Amino acid sequence: MASAPPLLSAKIGAARLEVCVGDITTLTLDAIVNAANHSLLGGGGVDGAIHRAAGPELRAECETLGGCATGAAKITRGYRLPAKHVIHAVGPVWSGGDQREDKLLASCYRTALDLAAGHRLVSIAFPAISTGVYGFPPDRAARIAVGTVAAELAAAPRDLTRVVFCCFGQSSADHHVAAFGDLGLA
Repeated sequence: MASAPPLLSAKIGAARLEVCVGDITTLTLDAIVNAANHSLLGGGGVDGAIHRAAGPELRAECETLGGCATGAAKITRGYRLPAKHVIHAVGPVWSGGDQREDKLLASCYRTALDLAAGHRLVSIAFPAISTGVYGFPPDRAARIAVGTVAAELAAAPRDLTRVVFCCFGQSSADHHVAAFGDLGLA
């Protein structure tokens, strides 16, 4: 599948931001972002799905990276995925909101965009980082995701022409659509 049909799209500079419901592992883009754990060696949810779809070569490359800190990201090849690269972003575990969770989540998105810029990528898809087993409130996470990406794209020119918020389910997509509206993008 080349792309999931967008539920909503908006333009910021040269980039088109989209919200869709779909399987991020099927998207044909320069990069997909993995909601990874510290080890980068796979896990549950989107992390496990990406590792399964990419094949064992992804884990082998991740073993050479020495893990990743919360709020940071690292890039690998996409191997068997239609995406050329995987950007592994380690989001925060929700601990009630007073452990810098918002800043760490925003950092995931900024770091992923910086890696995309450094590799001159033109298209990228993000899952709803930290909203699964890490327990980050999905409405709050969506506002941080959309707000951070929109601010970064507005502040600095990049090669990106397409940014997709690829949501696994409709409720996550609804939160992202609401965040677009809150920011005046819809």
